[in-house]
Amino acid sequence: MSIDTMDAAVTRAWMERFFAAFDREEQALTALDRQTGDGDFGANLRSALGRARTALRGADAATPGDVLDVVSTAFLHTGGTSGPLFGMWFRQLAKATRTDTIGIAELSQGFTDATATVQRLGGAKPGDKTMVDAMVPAGQALESATGELTSALTAAATAARAGAEATAGLLARRGRASYVGEVARGVLDPGAVAVALLVESAAQTLTSSVQGSEVDRVGD
Repeated sequence: MSIDTMDAAVTRAWMERFFAAFDREEQALTALDRQTGDGDFGANLRSALGRARTALRGADAATPGDVLDVVSTAFLHTGGTSGPLFGMWFRQLAKATRTDTIGIAELSQGFTDATATVQRLGGAKPGDKTMVDAMVPAGQALESATGELTSALTAAATAARAGAEATAGLLARRGRASYVGEVARGVLDPGAVAVALLVESAAQTLTSSVQGSEVDRVGD
């Protein structure tokens, strides 16, 4: 069995899984940022995700886009550079996902538009050692996907993680890490790692939904 679409409930579950993944990795992300920047990345994301959690509890979100709008607003009210960029990324993704259910086409278009917006606002391109290094390959994997949504997101998650891991060998050309030159080489970009966590959370949510549906069918 496969799941080919996401509705608002699945999108909420995706965000909740991402919140939990960030909770587990916050200290590691902060440590990465301390090596290359000012060390506030983890605190800024914690603030944004805390607001998103609270807002989603009371939100009447009927579509995936409604859920993502709530998360976007939380990030846009966060300090630093990465928070607002993530906020704009979520906002553009929300614009492409306002129907009751979404599939590969909507997610692919949303990822493409969202990443283009981040690149336009931040001026980064692949290879600059930023969140874009995970965003771009994730979007490309979705764009080239021909199977069902679960496998497409799994491929996107693999691509995002590979992009994030590759930032260790890059010389930063954008953001605070660019100020420290070679000191940042060998260190993963925390923004790219956060993107990998986000896409992995989506794939894991769909996989869990498939497994849950199969269990329900066996029990009937």
